[in-house]
Amino acid sequence: MRTEQPQRPYNVLFLCTGNSARSIMGEAILNKIGKDKFVAYSAGSQPNGEVNPHTLVLLRRLGFPADLLRSKSWDEFAAAGAPPLDFVFTVCDNAANEVCPVWPGQPMTAHWGIPDPAAVEGTDAEIAAAFRDAFALLQRRIELFADLPVRSLDRMSLRKRLDEIGAPEKTKAKA
Repeated sequence: MRTEQPQRPYNVLFLCTGNSARSIMGEAILNKIGKDKFVAYSAGSQPNGEVNPHTLVLLRRLGFPADLLRSKSWDEFAAAGAPPLDFVFTVCDNAANEVCPVWPGQPMTAHWGIPDPAAVEGTDAEIAAAFRDAFALLQRRIELFADLPVRSLDRMSLRKRLDEIGAPEKTKAKA
């Protein structure tokens, strides 16, 4: 049995607790590299209400559109009229362990844990390095995901591939 093939791009939601750094990066990366095949969103279980300034600086420096990015609750995506979700990826350990809303349409889910760059304390250089590292790891995972032949994989094969992408040893960022 093959996965259902929507007559539209696949909708992907990146989740994190605060929706200020990692999930925002995921949204920006997939919207840039997965254009025409995917539409990415991000949300948090307890959104901070603003995007981390270090996230915005990094994304802009790397040429990613950042003006429309905002910190928002995952409730927006479980409400009537929300885009139907095909994939939901948690990118922080807290969100992976929380009880998520019921997503209409039973999207494929996977946990792709990324260390929280917003939790790093230190010099400006150390903080910037943590954001770059998180971005690089997310970008690698998203590239692997975007290259999957989603339309031709059955659900079980796709589930296995999504879990493999999230395995730390498979996607370590190159130093």
